[in-house]
Amino acid sequence: MLNLRLFLASLRVRAVLLTILLLGAASVYHFMPTRQENHYLAATAGLGDLEDSVLATGTVKAFRQVSVGAQVSGQIKSLKVSLGQSVRKGDVLAEIDPRTQQNTLEDAQASVNSYQAQLDAKNAALTKARQDLVRQHALLGIQATSKESFDSARAAQDQAVAEVRQLQAQLRQARVSLQTASLNLGYTRIEAPIDGVVVALPVEEGQTVNATQSAPTIVKLAQLDTMTIKAEISEGDVVRVKPGLPVSFTILGEPDKRYDAVLRAVDPGPQSYSDADDSTSSTSTGSSSSSTSTAIYYYGLFDVPNPAHKLRINMTAQVSIALQRVRQALTVPASALGRKLAEGRYSVQVLDKNGRALPREVRVGLNNGVSAQILSGLSAGETVVIGQASAAKTSSDSGHNGPPPIGM
Repeated sequence: MLNLRLFLASLRVRAVLLTILLLGAASVYHFMPTRQENHYLAATAGLGDLEDSVLATGTVKAFRQVSVGAQVSGQIKSLKVSLGQSVRKGDVLAEIDPRTQQNTLEDAQASVNSYQAQLDAKNAALTKARQDLVRQHALLGIQATSKESFDSARAAQDQAVAEVRQLQAQLRQARVSLQTASLNLGYTRIEAPIDGVVVALPVEEGQTVNATQSAPTIVKLAQLDTMTIKAEISEGDVVRVKPGLPVSFTILGEPDKRYDAVLRAVDPGPQSYSDADDSTSSTSTGSSSSSTSTAIYYYGLFDVPNPAHKLRINMTAQVSIALQRVRQALTVPASALGRKLAEGRYSVQVLDKNGRALPREVRVGLNNGVSAQILSGLSAGETVVIGQASAAKTSSDSGHNGPPPIGM
């Protein structure tokens, strides 16, 4: 009996000790601190084209656009063209009712005829006055007439000359009025001043136009075989931009098709000098952009062929002006560059075969804020650190932080 009691007591002691050990192990497993392992974000150095550019928003405009207006008032009798129609220089675009101008022309012609008849009569009177003066001069020489008669004949001649000159001036004035009336009659036939395409018809047949205060627009013509892009360049970027730089752009309808051109000019004055209404858009360089209501922009102009007329007036263009280009450069992300050293050198971290990050000094060329050209210190295929992340792991391989199962 005594031995049995001692055996059972020993079992109870062992059970209590085992329970204490298991609970202690579970507490250590659950509450022990985790250890940190470094995980690097890396990129591989490789060859590629690198570009430093100015990004801007542009607007597609016609290479040349003319608003054809009416120089005389009247009712539009007929429109000879339609939207989208191609016309040649000299083609009739519209006709205004010519009756008023025709009447004015006939009245001017009648005035010319009247003054011409009066001038003919005065020329005849002048001829007679000159003959009378010659006769009086001869008679005065033989004392067959008086000095008073001679003076009267000379005065009559002078008066006839003055009257002829007056009528000549009135006749010239009447002829000018006749020419003006003829021109006004011609203005009732509105002709195309250039070759182009009809892009707007603000009026309709039967509408009355008044050209007294301002010339109303009848038709807008545009040359669409070549388009001009007006890129809005911010004042922060315009100092780096100059004519002759290569440019490219895309349109919203075809974002994958790139159009190439050369910058033709940069306006010396801001956008508000060229436009009647100020507008605000955004422009950026590489990694930065700005758009404020008080921002100042300058137009950069360049032309691009448009034989199929795919580009249309006032389309939006996403423009890139290349300041510098490097072909097949060894590049790494700009975020891989660390502390800046002297003479264009930077410190970078390069991963070795064992995944350790080792510092190295490199020399950098073109850097557009996204990618950087490596001139020396790094080879293609090497891996550089661009960031670092920490991941927490426990010492257990069970895959969870809960206590291990308890069992006998």
